[in-house]
Amino acid sequence: MKALMSVLVLISLFHGAAGLVFAKTTDQKPNFLLVVADDLGWTDIGSFGSEIKTPNIDALADAGVKFTDFHVSVSCSPTRSMLMTGTDNHIAGLGTMSELLTDELRKMPGYEGHLNDRVVPLAEVLRDGGYHTYMAGKWHLGEEAEHLPAARGFEKSYSMLYGGASYWNDMGGVIAVEQEVAKYVKDDKVLKSLPKDFYATRSYTDILMKMIRENRGDGKPFFAYLAYTAVHDPIHVPEPWRSLYIGEYGDGFAALKARRSEGAKRAGVFPANSKAAGLHPSAKAWNSFSDDEKAFQSRAMEIYAGMVANMDYHIGRIVNFLKDIEEYENTVIIFFSDNGSNPLRNQDYSPGEAGVRFLSQFDNSVGSLGGPSSHYAYGPGWGSACSGPLNYFKMTPGEGGIRSPMIILGPGVKGQRQVDAFAYITDIMPTLLEMAQLKHPKKFSDREVEPMRGRSITGLLSGGENEAYGADEPIGAEMGGGKWLRIGDYKAVEVPPPYGQAQWQLFDLAKDPGETEDLSKKHPEKMKELKAAWRQYADDVGVVETTGAMNR
Repeated sequence: MKALMSVLVLISLFHGAAGLVFAKTTDQKPNFLLVVADDLGWTDIGSFGSEIKTPNIDALADAGVKFTDFHVSVSCSPTRSMLMTGTDNHIAGLGTMSELLTDELRKMPGYEGHLNDRVVPLAEVLRDGGYHTYMAGKWHLGEEAEHLPAARGFEKSYSMLYGGASYWNDMGGVIAVEQEVAKYVKDDKVLKSLPKDFYATRSYTDILMKMIRENRGDGKPFFAYLAYTAVHDPIHVPEPWRSLYIGEYGDGFAALKARRSEGAKRAGVFPANSKAAGLHPSAKAWNSFSDDEKAFQSRAMEIYAGMVANMDYHIGRIVNFLKDIEEYENTVIIFFSDNGSNPLRNQDYSPGEAGVRFLSQFDNSVGSLGGPSSHYAYGPGWGSACSGPLNYFKMTPGEGGIRSPMIILGPGVKGQRQVDAFAYITDIMPTLLEMAQLKHPKKFSDREVEPMRGRSITGLLSGGENEAYGADEPIGAEMGGGKWLRIGDYKAVEVPPPYGQAQWQLFDLAKDPGETEDLSKKHPEKMKELKAAWRQYADDVGVVETTGAMNR
């Protein structure tokens, strides 16, 4: 097995991004390759402290700028709405995930469940500014014809429209009744089937490379959006990745979280003198499992690790492709995850009798796990572990849910650096528009559009600035009852059930990025200040406060 792993690492390095050298900035407009992972834990890649071998992503991190304080939303579609519009999810139409919308919420502005007409997406601005615009992968920003990627600026697209799906060609969904069959589109056409050899991570990479290749040589730059479903459940991966990590996780959740925390400190992305968060209490104690249960749980994490390694391999392929077609040196590459590691279990997506019926069709035995007949989500134990030293995970506004590893490299970027300054998902669009020498329009297609709320971080990328936000500027967010607001190093946060107690807490992230010491009673005036600032933010963007658990 060690020999097999060594061979895979060598293959990845050969096809990947080792030894990257950047061209100086020229007057030529840059290409953009935007790679978004799905549900990737903050410490799931080697350059952020993981034991998983990710040589291609790590080579990008070594050559580019590695951001340690980059933030996203608590879940998929709100993050993607802010990525594509540069403004808050409540303005863009994804005040909450479409799967969580009630009839009452749908009546409220900002809760349409798709990108609304108040915004102009990044792809539309770039397309009209002379760019080819391509997309392959997960959309999750609308399912009707007028909301598809093809209708929102993408010249060519091949997309899965839901939050998650099988990785194989069966088109299996993840939610009983509502989404048992996933929906795919090619441009504006709904697909009735997928190729027999379809595997999502490889196929999306192949498709995007084909799109780029078809228009080579016409003098136009491209914006290529590679929106992986990896590593969202169900955990599916082919050999040899399915077997790469056998025997790696037999000591359980808490042991992995401790190893990842130390790994993050060694990697320099988490302060060596700061306290790491402990395992979330929703994780079952490892010693309470039977030997068979431990074997099953360990196998789930082995397969998940293989999915991360597989994604890294395919990222290496597209980087190598850019070199082969001599576009690499003029391409800005951005990599991050849409949110933190996923704590959900199978039954959390589809509770009740419908869920039991839906899940009964799959074979989740140890031997089948990871293959086409299985359908499994690894749960809060590994979800908490993959956050490493950070607290919580996806679906919560704890740092483990909203802090994402981000890497940026290419023309205009002073590489081989780590940036510890705060940056936010709404900053991506203004940054790319500045790099492309384009302006965000006040009107688009004869309608007024909302301005971007994010800001360009080109100063951070060039090394000319140390901060993108002032120490007294409030940045707030909300999704499904999860709230956070940050001013400088202080963060106020309220985590709703089932993972939190829906009580405001206060943390000094400069000293305590693991959120281990609540300062709300020690500094009541600061707590009051941040809560008031959150209230102002919520009123400004149109937050409709909800109660109850978020379970998807």
